[in-house]
Amino acid sequence: MSKVTHIKKGLKINLQGKPERIFHQLPLAEKVAVKPTDFVGLKPKLSVKEGDTVLAGDALFYDKYNPDIIFTSPVSGTVELINRGERRKILEVVVKTENDTIEYKKFNIPEINRNNRDAIKKSLLESGLWPCIIQRPYACIANPQDTPKAIFISTFDTAPLAPDYTFLISEYKSEFLKGVEVLNQLTDGTTHINIFQETRANNPFQAAKNTQINYFSGKHPAGNVGVQIHHLDPINKGDIVWTVKPQDVVLIGRFFEKSIFDARKIITLSGNVKKPYYFKTILGTSISSMLNNQITSKKEQRIISGNVLTGTQVNETGYVSFYDTQISVIDEGNYPEFLGWINPGFNKFSFYRSFFSWLQPDREFKIDTNYHGGERPFVFTGQYERVLPMNIYPIHLLKSILVNDIDKMEQLGIFEVAEEDFALCEFICPSKIEIQSIIRQGLDTIKKEFS
Repeated sequence: MSKVTHIKKGLKINLQGKPERIFHQLPLAEKVAVKPTDFVGLKPKLSVKEGDTVLAGDALFYDKYNPDIIFTSPVSGTVELINRGERRKILEVVVKTENDTIEYKKFNIPEINRNNRDAIKKSLLESGLWPCIIQRPYACIANPQDTPKAIFISTFDTAPLAPDYTFLISEYKSEFLKGVEVLNQLTDGTTHINIFQETRANNPFQAAKNTQINYFSGKHPAGNVGVQIHHLDPINKGDIVWTVKPQDVVLIGRFFEKSIFDARKIITLSGNVKKPYYFKTILGTSISSMLNNQITSKKEQRIISGNVLTGTQVNETGYVSFYDTQISVIDEGNYPEFLGWINPGFNKFSFYRSFFSWLQPDREFKIDTNYHGGERPFVFTGQYERVLPMNIYPIHLLKSILVNDIDKMEQLGIFEVAEEDFALCEFICPSKIEIQSIIRQGLDTIKKEFS
């Protein structure tokens, strides 16, 4: 029996609005977008202009610093809009679909074996699937010139309202296994498949061949691939590890089965909505296609592409981000709360046992975006260590980033972390510090220094 790694530190945030375990097929959205802002460190250069006709798999833009990394259209249609921000920064490339069917560009697929590693990489680059592969350290798109010491796939997510990948991937088991077979060819080391112990029985991920199956248990962030790497095979200076999300593994496997960029994905709608569901849709779909008559609350809502800890705020006219598999909806916290700290708070979630709600650990809570206070002095409290299951000193690392001490960052574990690993620290932070943005600042600094 394989060893189980028990993650003891962390926090379970049990929220109302978990998606019902039923698949709903959405019609093809009228508009789909690929957003350069979804990709860390990307400097996009356009391959199309407004009015161009594209097939699914045609290039929309590429990376200025690495032109081999291409970003392709998930659908066929017409490039309707290239949305720009300040200093003409490209924010979105919007493709308008022309009918209910998708026309695909055909690709030449190499045989899947280690001798064809360069050809496999070339196919992934040309199809636009290479951005599915994320590199640690730096939590950015992997460099195709590198060979990682290992590849990690976390097959579960412990974030609030996250989809159940065991249920989700049951629809695409063969494509997932094909994707793992492809990824095996890209490393001389081990491909790790990390599975949640509670879903071990009849788990479809265990059928993956030529891989190392690892089991984990515990609270969030047990599902974070960075935490798993830390406990299985820590990253040292000079090491390179690649990570891929389960649905992105499916996209890779489907590409090698069908020779097309078939960007179908399953996105969950969860939180404060009428009917939380698993929606069968497509990468980059418009959020309005999922929110049709779903929001009934009279309060102002915040729509998040991703989970409530690490996701990005979007509006109803926006689009699902490239890496996200869920849309979360919660109430805005833009209201005053007179003497709120006096109330017993049976309906309020609290990490610090400030309210009596801690007596009901299994209760589902409804939260909003209220900070319950403003930014305060950044002091040592010892609280971050209670939710960060990694052998590092979080406040020391954060302060080394703030003073731009590169040597200290390196010594304190900057190579091992990503923003999502510190999301709970930000959630419980008594100083109301935007910790994830500080971690990204440190990663960008260290990448510039060592790349």
